[in-house]
Amino acid sequence: ADGSTIALSDIKNHILNILDGTFSLGNFPDTAFFEERIKILKLFKNYSYKGIPDIRVIVYNSIPVMAELRIPTKESDGKANLHLGAIGAGIDMGSGTTTHAVHHDRAISYLPGSRLILRGIKIPDWKNILELAIRAQRAVGSQFVGADISIDRDRGPMILELNARPGLSIQIANM
Repeated sequence: ADGSTIALSDIKNHILNILDGTFSLGNFPDTAFFEERIKILKLFKNYSYKGIPDIRVIVYNSIPVMAELRIPTKESDGKANLHLGAIGAGIDMGSGTTTHAVHHDRAISYLPGSRLILRGIKIPDWKNILELAIRAQRAVGSQFVGADISIDRDRGPMILELNARPGLSIQIANM
């Protein structure tokens, strides 16, 4: 996202760390895989800095209970990580429309440095996003999961990752 070049040796080292279990629960050996590049949806282009927004859906026992749109910022260096400075906008579960937004756990109405309002963004394919999150939670056999989903402009909703212990600042974004 920042335009820097990554050396082949860095990629190999990262893969070895994954295989050694550095990023897994309990440091168990893991599997490494490559992902295709997701192309940003036109709707999100003006909101996002360098990276691509994602939608986190919290699923408990096959029921999506809470969701938020996570928007990368300059502060977060293009990453949709709230702890790095990304924005979280709560999503109404019935309509798929953003409601309240937070930045560093403080309520905001506009994208920082702009007049783009964060409330009222209608998430496309909302029903499919919820169904995808439920199927993913069932597939891994966990009762509780945070499904991170992005919307590719050509292919639609896609799972980015599943989190066994998602951050709960999503509650603040949903007031």
